Amino acid sequence: MADRSSIEWTEATWNPTTGCDRISAGCDNCYALTLAKRLKAMGSPKYQTDGDERTSGPGFGLALHSDSLAIPRRWKEPRVVFVNSMSDLFHARVPVSFIRDVFDVMAATPQHTYQILTKRAKRLAAVASKLEWPANVWMGVSVEDERQLARVRHLAAAPAAVRFISAEPLLGPLPNLDLEGIDWIIAGGESGPRARPVDPQWIRELRDNANARGVPFFFKQWGGTTPKAGGRTLDGRLWDEMPEQHRLSDRLLGASV
Repeated sequence: MADRSSIEWTEATWNPTTGCDRISAGCDNCYALTLAKRLKAMGSPKYQTDGDERTSGPGFGLALHSDSLAIPRRWKEPRVVFVNSMSDLFHARVPVSFIRDVFDVMAATPQHTYQILTKRAKRLAAVASKLEWPANVWMGVSVEDERQLARVRHLAAAPAAVRFISAEPLLGPLPNLDLEGIDWIIAGGESGPRARPVDPQWIRELRDNANARGVPFFFKQWGGTTPKAGGRTLDGRLWDEMPEQHRLSDRLLGASV
């Protein structure tokens, strides 16, 4: 959990679960896996469970943290909260009962806006009807290339107030991305020592698709060795569009709005 976050499109993070397993190309250079190894070495109690070395790593085994469920209730000031920046709420080993516990907390704290992002969209679709969806929950899927477009179709099963797509790290063009029923799109390049380059035309194509359909577009980064190495400017400006009813505070966006 972090009371504030450096992620450009949110304000805080909340991790009722930690740990995950790589399942597609977008996971290859997972920042959370690297960070979990460091946190384990530092003795952080949430990161002492090791995952399968073939798909996970030190400190990155899936773990549930019931003691973290109360955290958002202690935040009096409204926040935009990224749920599970260090995990995936719809991982196969997260019980539906625990997912319900997370949703109960979100429903009980309507002052906050919650952003959930998953690569396990098939499971999301399977359990969506078993959950109560409060109006302050946004649901998104990661789509790094054309091979993952099925995730967008599965997202349609979630009756979330806002449905969104995170095309980050973008590893290929998405000319066939259908934005019907999509309320927001985030795009960005990969960062880290093994970052794969993003073609600017892939980003422009997403932006133009979003603009043509009136879908807010948020360009997070070009990426590189570090997240900020390539900056965030696309064609001479910043793209920090959000669903209009849930804009981030001017304090965070500043002059980039």
